[in-house]
Amino acid sequence: MASKLLQFQSKASEASKLVARHGTSYYKQLLEQNKQYIQEPPTIEKCNELSKQLFYTRLASIPGRTESFWKELDYVKNLWKNRKELKVEDAGIAALFGIECFAWFCAGEIVGRGFTFTGYYV
Repeated sequence: MASKLLQFQSKASEASKLVARHGTSYYKQLLEQNKQYIQEPPTIEKCNELSKQLFYTRLASIPGRTESFWKELDYVKNLWKNRKELKVEDAGIAALFGIECFAWFCAGEIVGRGFTFTGYYV
């Protein structure tokens, strides 16, 4: 166990040295590649303004998103009304989607429990 700890410690040391040597060049390269997204001047006031713009833009998009939700719901209702004409492929896709949703739910529950299968920590 101690040898594993020493190996891990040496690898962590190597990784931190690598970041220390190449971190600033990577940072400069990243900024250079994405300079079209940087707002001038890069101040806290500008960041606050951009966060407000994002918030109110998202708020303004709610009517469009609710409209598309109701269209999707009408489509599902129409499929349910005409379920006699439903193809096997469509039913299979719907079943796979339901299984995937359940799997993500189970994964979220496991993560929420602290990566245990038995129960929540008290």
